[in-house]
Amino acid sequence: MNELWLNAFIKNAILEDIGDGDHTSQACIPANQKGKAKLLVKESGIIAGIEIAQLIFKQFDKEFKFEILKKDGDYCHIGDIAFYVEGNSSLLLQAERLVLNVMQRMSGIATQTNKYVNELKGLKTKILDTRKTTPGFRFFEKEAVRIGGGVNHRIGLYDMILIKDNHIDFARGNIKAIERVNEYLKEKNKNLKIEIEARTIADVKEIINYGKIDRIMLDNFTIDDTKFAVELINGKFETESSGGITIDNLREYGECGVDFISVGALTHHVRSLDLSLKAVK
Repeated sequence: MNELWLNAFIKNAILEDIGDGDHTSQACIPANQKGKAKLLVKESGIIAGIEIAQLIFKQFDKEFKFEILKKDGDYCHIGDIAFYVEGNSSLLLQAERLVLNVMQRMSGIATQTNKYVNELKGLKTKILDTRKTTPGFRFFEKEAVRIGGGVNHRIGLYDMILIKDNHIDFARGNIKAIERVNEYLKEKNKNLKIEIEARTIADVKEIINYGKIDRIMLDNFTIDDTKFAVELINGKFETESSGGITIDNLREYGECGVDFISVGALTHHVRSLDLSLKAVK
């Protein structure tokens, strides 16, 4: 976890929400009053963001005390209590919405990811996320995918080479793109995995013959073409299916023998899990 980034995110989020003060809490509650609250689960699913919630609360007041009842990745039912937090009442209320916004979205992503992962039970295929994330919120969303049982693809543009269709077209072909990438990595003394997108079986054959990559992405391939492509590749390179894959056809693609299936909907088409922070009277 990048604590510098996380602390900067939390500080910006606090500034965005509180501005020059939480005037409602300041008006209603004595400054030194102590209170206790519980994180109540109002919808069944995979809970995520508990560790991050503690860090957020600690940004408001290092004296907050916690009783943790659930851990990240646990399946929770309606009415379960994930944790108790105790400390300054006004600061509890100031932290409430930020904690819930982060945890609800993370828990929704973890829950959705877990459904995809369970659909592939018994197969070698792993579920990957994508860069289709909310700007400024990527770390939380990718962490939620991991908590839900999925695998993080590249974090950004800096930690893996992914030669996509536009790169190929601008470079004037698969081979030229691969050549230039390998030259670039050698020149910059970088050791990054190389993945290239294939759009047709002809692309797959060309890429196999040339090599010098680690993974082939089969983009928008039919199930039959995916099976054929996996047979052609025959374990020489990692394989990834992407594009047009839903929970309904996910297992069929997995049964083709691909190593990975990437699903953008894990992070860009998700519903938050209903959670609530309630005062303990």
